[in-house]
Amino acid sequence: MRIGITCYPTFGGSGVVATELGIALAKRGDDVHFISYALPSRLNTIHERIRFHEVTVTNYPLFDPYPPYMLALATKMAEVADYEKLDVLHVHYAIPHAISAHLAREIVGRPNLKFVTTLHGTDITLVGQDPSYYTLTKFSIEQSDAVTAVSAYLRDETYRAFGCGNCDVRVIPNFVSADDYYPPKDDSYRKRLAPKDHRVLVHVSNFRPVKRVADVVKIFAGVRKQLPATLVLVGDGPDRDLAEHQVDTLGLRKDVRFLGKVENVGDVLRGADLFVLPSATESFGLAALEAMACAVPVIASDAGGIPDVVHNGATGYLAPPGDVAAMTERALHVLQDPVEHERLRRNAAARALEFSADRVVPRYEQLYEEVLG
Repeated sequence: MRIGITCYPTFGGSGVVATELGIALAKRGDDVHFISYALPSRLNTIHERIRFHEVTVTNYPLFDPYPPYMLALATKMAEVADYEKLDVLHVHYAIPHAISAHLAREIVGRPNLKFVTTLHGTDITLVGQDPSYYTLTKFSIEQSDAVTAVSAYLRDETYRAFGCGNCDVRVIPNFVSADDYYPPKDDSYRKRLAPKDHRVLVHVSNFRPVKRVADVVKIFAGVRKQLPATLVLVGDGPDRDLAEHQVDTLGLRKDVRFLGKVENVGDVLRGADLFVLPSATESFGLAALEAMACAVPVIASDAGGIPDVVHNGATGYLAPPGDVAAMTERALHVLQDPVEHERLRRNAAARALEFSADRVVPRYEQLYEEVLG
């Protein structure tokens, strides 16, 4: 098949999953064309079946202060679909990608050009429900030839918020590549992160308020009072300054490492003893899954789609969002009991295998075949 994939090219979950999907499809023999305003951050491989097409927006005075990216994207989608004879446009994140795909199909005028929309989270729970975008989001979902959501929670939230009576939202979960995320064979990764006698806690996110990074620091502070430990924070975003200020206020600077954006996140996770994800909500919790694939137990919020990934008491522990005391207590329970820690490690790695690319990617291929008839 010839597939066009559009996503936000950032370090967020939707862009990561879209990129990994495209790479996996190319390895399975499909021709994949990425269409976006920049090269996706995870597209760090060269493959004969992968092409990138950059969307450029003309800087014209009348367009200030809001250049019409949605229209430029639709134009590029139409051009690529026509020239490359694409079979499917697969867009990740509803706004503006789904409506651009709809416009592109109208421009091309080829009914057999199908488009699939994958919903990832805030495109439904936040952006899509904003009055400025609600009607457009609902329309773009209903015009899609197929719609997928990354968790049952997000599917149900889509039905609740938009109705979408004439569309069927199929759950296809996020996945991890065994080539990038796997348990460590020794402690070489760990040695790079912290002193030998320290326990290593890791958090990975885009540092948006919903991630509650301040809670990560508070949980670490509670752990640090009881045992030697190092906190490693991966990513960047609007709440990084807040987190750094809190680290300094609590006197934790010497035991906290801000790594910023990291290309090979798996190398950091393989050095961790515990992954901390106290988000207010998550549609899926891809970062937690990546940690589990590296045999790292997870302490996370019991919210959104996280319980679909992290099994409480089996692969880690869950607590209500904002309950720093409970998360700290459970973190200490795991870190201070070697037998319990090892049990959770084994379960986490086994659970992650259920979300391997080999299991999930064929479900997308099957969906493409269905919409193509």
